[in-house]
Amino acid sequence: MSGLFEDLTWRGLVHQITDAETLPKLLDGDSLVAYVGFDPTADSLHVGNLLQIALLRRLQQAGHTPIALLGGGTGMIGDPGGKSDERVLLGRDELERNKAGVRAQLERFLDFERPGSQAGAAILEDNVTWLGDARLLDFLRDVGKLFSVNEMVRKDSVRSRLEGREQGISFTEFSYMLLQAWDFLQLYDRYGCRLQLGGSDQWGNITEGVDLIRRRREVQAFGLTSPLVTKADGAKFGKTESGTVWLDARRTSPYEFFQFWIRTPDGEVGTYLRYFSFLDRAAIEALDEATARHPERREAQRALARELTTLVHGETEAARAERAADVLFTEEVATLDQDTLAAALAEVPSTAISPAQLDGGLALSAALVRAGLASSKSDARRQIEGGGVYVNNRREAQDRTLRPEDVLGRFVILRRGRTQHVLRLGG
Repeated sequence: MSGLFEDLTWRGLVHQITDAETLPKLLDGDSLVAYVGFDPTADSLHVGNLLQIALLRRLQQAGHTPIALLGGGTGMIGDPGGKSDERVLLGRDELERNKAGVRAQLERFLDFERPGSQAGAAILEDNVTWLGDARLLDFLRDVGKLFSVNEMVRKDSVRSRLEGREQGISFTEFSYMLLQAWDFLQLYDRYGCRLQLGGSDQWGNITEGVDLIRRRREVQAFGLTSPLVTKADGAKFGKTESGTVWLDARRTSPYEFFQFWIRTPDGEVGTYLRYFSFLDRAAIEALDEATARHPERREAQRALARELTTLVHGETEAARAERAADVLFTEEVATLDQDTLAAALAEVPSTAISPAQLDGGLALSAALVRAGLASSKSDARRQIEGGGVYVNNRREAQDRTLRPEDVLGRFVILRRGRTQHVLRLGG
């Protein structure tokens, strides 16, 4: 059985590491305490956070102690890393709502229920605990004195904001590096934390924390970063035409979440299976082979969507989302519950009609023209007689009148070939 570090390396999760000789041995043997910070910029995490959450989960499964650090303090300032513009500062009430939402999500992925003294029990901390009461002069003497501005401006997160940008970077965001380093020191003092994880854009902040612990406590701490996840075209991962893919079902439904992963291109699905799923090496390599041999079957995409929807939303919602995907072009679509049906049809082109139009009887041929599935009523009738028109995925043999009994909840699904269009009742 391979060790944790070998598995992380095989999965492509090791981008930079502060000590390539010592840290792999500690990950494979000792019980380390490791942390990842999550700034509560919204009341939900998104798929861009999922890699780091999965990393903490992998460490916990290997017997290490994960700390999920909420940025209740640093969230009031904002990390300049990966940003071209200054963050909008959050008010305290909004920040508290965001923290509550993020906290509830993290508790779904990590095991916080073990006794606090037992190695491996997850810890949820909030850096407002020490930042909220910090005294400026004490902080500048104890922490600021140890940082070189010359060194700080050479960090990628700062340099990119200084070069060629009129706005530059405010002192508020410039100080974020010191605050994050102090977080690391505080977590070392409280919990013996010696490892910080993060995306590659966090490397400069992480190494400053490693150096601060060495200077102040004469102890070796470590940093490990993973690659930033982007799409093949370089676009930001987790962004779609309809917006960010969130982990909160109220923001992104389980069906939409499932579909996000189903749409993964063949060239990226193997990478995402390694990054995000907890399938073992043999299973993933078998899916790699299936993609190479029969890409049209999309076995790897289905496995990825199933695994991650289960991870985030649970088995029941994952099964419901998968079934919705399977039956969207079959008569069984009528058996879907209304929320799942609405999510499944959310991206299908639609036309609003009033209930009165159906009450009075709406000719199928007229509905096809209105939906843009036929150029004229005569064209619509030819399509119907040719067997290419469906209502709620039932083939229609002749032009007929649509009635209220054709409505599935609020929808009537028209289809010509594989092209769907929805008549949506009530606007």
